Amino acid sequence: MRLLMLGGTEFVGRAVVESALARGWEVTVFHRGRHEPPAGVRSLLGDRTAPDGLAALVDASAAVAASGEGGWDVVVDTWSAAPRAVRDTARLLAGTAGRYVYVSSCSVYAWPPAAGSDESAPVVRGAAADAGQTDYARDKRGGELAAVEAFGVDRSLLVRAGLILGPYENIGRLPWWLGRVARGGPVLAPGPRDLPLQYIDVRDLAGWVLDAVERGASGAYDVVGPPGTTTMGELLDACVRVTGGPADLRWTPAETVLGAGIEPWTQLPVWVPEGSDLHGALHQRDVSRAVREGLRCRGVEETVRDTWEWLLSLGGVAPQRPDRPVVGLDPAVEAKVLGVQGV
Repeated sequence: MRLLMLGGTEFVGRAVVESALARGWEVTVFHRGRHEPPAGVRSLLGDRTAPDGLAALVDASAAVAASGEGGWDVVVDTWSAAPRAVRDTARLLAGTAGRYVYVSSCSVYAWPPAAGSDESAPVVRGAAADAGQTDYARDKRGGELAAVEAFGVDRSLLVRAGLILGPYENIGRLPWWLGRVARGGPVLAPGPRDLPLQYIDVRDLAGWVLDAVERGASGAYDVVGPPGTTTMGELLDACVRVTGGPADLRWTPAETVLGAGIEPWTQLPVWVPEGSDLHGALHQRDVSRAVREGLRCRGVEETVRDTWEWLLSLGGVAPQRPDRPVVGLDPAVEAKVLGVQGV
């Protein structure tokens, strides 16, 4: 199989590239040159937001067409800004690639999505394939529309991911918890301990995508671990074990956390209060379609351990996407809520 990865040097894209290389696929990576791609790929440089930014792809596509040897079997795209960047790239590649996989998001569903809803739920309005950047939900939905417009329903696969964790994370959610637990002392652990969480390890997401490509899958799939993949308690307990830090998890009721003005999801990453619209949207999606199509998820201990080992290889500091807000709780706020000194 021949893969063209748009991106491929960070988080989801990198996981897809590494998984493809492990399968013996031939991989071309189109990226901006800000990070080194994995060894063993063909590298094309370009910036999809710049004038003539697709020049390297234009030349490569022309060479593919002239060779008569066939083009790429699949393009995988993780773009999350202006949909017209997906439109322009997909149109360019429609004649030289067999299938277009767009890694989208469960955020494309109209708010608030009902707990337990699946791919049949209504999507956000106002998205367009030719739009500039607006908000995350409409941008992702616009990217979906652009992929389908260029490749058609039968040649496009829309992968609506949920919460993604694991090595290479450049959002900061699991890395923040690992760093906080490693620092030790009393840790504000938002309750309840048995709060069900729904996430997917980035490597399991990548593996499912490539399996789906090999099967010739098309259409939209919600791809995240089943509800209750783990719990808040299991996640933080795993953080304590793998870091070996002297952390003291102080389980705190949701009412106390919210009463202190602490923002779920951003100031306390991953966590959102049970029974809220946000919990229903993030941690209670019906993913039975993806499970029927082979979705398998590794245990939380492995995800946490491997993320910690990756962080240590970087000196303990995770990369941070410049277009995403920094997550985490101010130590002074944590100390005040817990009523302790020097947290």
